[in-house]
Order: sequence, then C-alpha cells, then structure tokens
Amino acid sequence: MSQTSTRTPIVTLTGVQKYYGDYHALRGITANIGQGEFFSLLGPSGCGKTTLLRAIAGFEDISEGQILLDGKDMEGVAPNRRPTNMVFQSYAIFPHMSVAENVGFGLRKSSMSVAEKRTAVGQALEMVGLGKFGARAAHALSGGQRQRVALARALILKPKVLLLDEPLSALDKKMREVMQVELIKLQREVGITFILVTHDQEEALVMSDRIAVMFEGEIAQLDDPETLYRRPKSRRVAEFIGMMNFLPARVLGEAGGRVGVEVQGLGPAELEPAQCPSGAVAGAAEIGVRPESLTLLYDGQTAEGGREASGTVREVVYYGDMTYYDILLDGTPAPVRVSMRNMPGRRVLEFGARARLAWDPRAMVLFG
Repeated sequence: MSQTSTRTPIVTLTGVQKYYGDYHALRGITANIGQGEFFSLLGPSGCGKTTLLRAIAGFEDISEGQILLDGKDMEGVAPNRRPTNMVFQSYAIFPHMSVAENVGFGLRKSSMSVAEKRTAVGQALEMVGLGKFGARAAHALSGGQRQRVALARALILKPKVLLLDEPLSALDKKMREVMQVELIKLQREVGITFILVTHDQEEALVMSDRIAVMFEGEIAQLDDPETLYRRPKSRRVAEFIGMMNFLPARVLGEAGGRVGVEVQGLGPAELEPAQCPSGAVAGAAEIGVRPESLTLLYDGQTAEGGREASGTVREVVYYGDMTYYDILLDGTPAPVRVSMRNMPGRRVLEFGARARLAWDPRAMVLFG
C-alpha cells in the first residue's frame, strides 16, 4: 500500500476542520482509512492527532467537513452510537473490580443473558492472552496486563473501528516493544480497523500499514512506512521520521530524465525524479541520506563506481549490535551520522581515526 489504500474505506474524512475559538486545530483533513487497516496518526504534541481521533469517536464536534463511518455521516451521532470504541492512554481500569468485571463492563446494559455475557468475556480475554486471569483483581495486574484488559473491554463490543490513543506510552521500553508485536497479531486476528495515535515514530513504523504524519493540524504526508522512510516529501517529515543526514548540494540540471547534483563531501550524483519530491531547480539545495546508507570501507574494500568519500571520526557510540559514528567528511561543515552493524571480525573505529565511506545515489533524497 502507499498513499491511497486499496481497501474499501471504513472511515472517510473530507475537509475536516476544527476551531477552538481563534485556534485552528484541524486544517482540512482529508483521508480514507480502509477496512482491516492498521492506520497511525503520527506527529509531535499539539499537532492535532488526538483531536482528530476524538472527532472520529464523536467526543469532539467538528467545525466543518464530514466524517463517514462505514459509509454513514456521523454528524450529530453520539459516541455510543458510532461503530467505534476507544482505548485511552490511562486504560481507565476499575481497580475495585476483577478482570472479568472490567472486561464485561460495557455489556451491563446489553440484552444478552448472564451465560452469554460470561462466554463473551471469556472469548475477549482469550483473544488478548488473559484467559486465566478473569478472577484476578485488576489492581494486581502489571502495566502490560492492564493494557490487555483495556483492549479486551473495547473489543468485546465488536466495534468496526478501534481507536487507540497512545496506548503504550505508560509502558517501559521492553514491554512496549512486546506489546507492539502483540497488537499487530491481535489486529490481524480480529480483522478490524485500528487507528493509532502516537508521537513515537519507531512505533508507527513497526505497527502500521499506513501512516499520516501531522504537523500543525495538517497531514504533511500519508504513505506506507517504507515510502515515508525512504522517500519523505519534505525536510520536516525527513527529520521527524528517523535520523537523516543533510548535506549541502548544488543542482546542476536535468538530462535524460535524471537530475544531476554535486554533493558536498561526496561528489557528483544522478537522481531519479522520484528522489526529488519538491522538484529540481538549478542552484543550492540539500541532499538527505540515512545513516545506514553510508557504509564504512575497511582495508582492501572498494566502493562501487568509485563512490568513495574520506573523513575523520568525531564520535563513536557503541550499542552492542550496532555502532554509530559521527564522521566529518573532508570539505564539509558538520559531521554525518553512519550506522554499522557489528559483525564478527569487523573492528570498531576509534575517535580521531581516518575513515573511508561508500555511498549510493539511490539512497538520496533532494530537498530544495
């Protein structure tokens, strides 16, 4: 998938605007979210992502535009009458209730029999891997278990769209990574649409089919994770999604459908039009390149096509599986970050060492 989903839309947003007095929180949001899609709203605090999620849920009225859920206009439709359910950042678990009572809370006004409710609760708990925890007191659960209870309570009502407002932010790093995988598996099993709000770009990249990157109430780019990472449409998106080096460059011109550039510290390169999201205007520009796209050359190694650069190691950060280097290329004003996987027999360079780098023009993005 890419910018446009091939799935049948379950959520359609058209020109959605939201004002709080003079503050313009949402600025013409337009997007389709497909059935069974894991969709993320990603952006910094205050960008409007949670406001948009709450508008889909019905907790916020919109000022202009239209929100369709499963083809039906949601104007004036209360949250409890929408085919959605939400998992909040705080989980909102009732500590005086058991796990089963928490999960079954939403069924209290249902016409289901006691036996049917008990079966539904059991199925929801099994779905999130807590089948044997029904009788446990909610206050005795770990953070990850409370998060699963919140999910089960939302899923028991069988919504068509599950809304997740930064549900993993309260967990430690290791548990958050475990729950990311669990959420992916769960979403595939239940087959419903998940819409996740997060400010964590790694979380969005790991979990999503598509991501809408938001700044100041607008969608800056909507694409699948790989396209967002490899082909950001603006420097702002590039800076927000992972680490990217920016090198001064000069656009030389176009020939044969390719754009010629001279990159400071690296040399001449030819780029495809897809690598130039804002076009290619002759003159000063910048080249963006990810740290893993720059490769250290060791003794005896040569760069393909002679695309080699030299510099001096200015910083070394060792992470066990990876080492990150800051290398000041000859003739450049600031170091570039280079990431290298630590393989058997591959030595870690020391601070101040001279280094040779190989680079590939296919990994570059031109920003005007």
